[in-house]
Amino acid sequence: MKGDRVEIVVDAGDTTRTYEVVASRAGRRVETAVRRGVVEVSEVTRTGAVVRTARFMANRVLALVEQPVPREDGSEKRGQGGRPFGDDPES
Repeated sequence: MKGDRVEIVVDAGDTTRTYEVVASRAGRRVETAVRRGVVEVSEVTRTGAVVRTARFMANRVLALVEQPVPREDGSEKRGQGGRPFGDDPES
């Protein structure tokens, strides 16, 4: 969904570098895959066509952080009383 993003922190020798892959348009999503020692993060359209891909060697990746955009269509699981799990009714 537009706004979803994945941050990748990579060891670059004496320092670290951070890269972001963002779903830039409506209907696109970000998918991650780890295959044969390579971490692959791709922006994908509704039909499954890959728009762009970032590839990193798995042994150099320090962190892979997925940051989804909060959904407003009710796709979040709801707890008792229609509130998302973890919401404190006292606060």
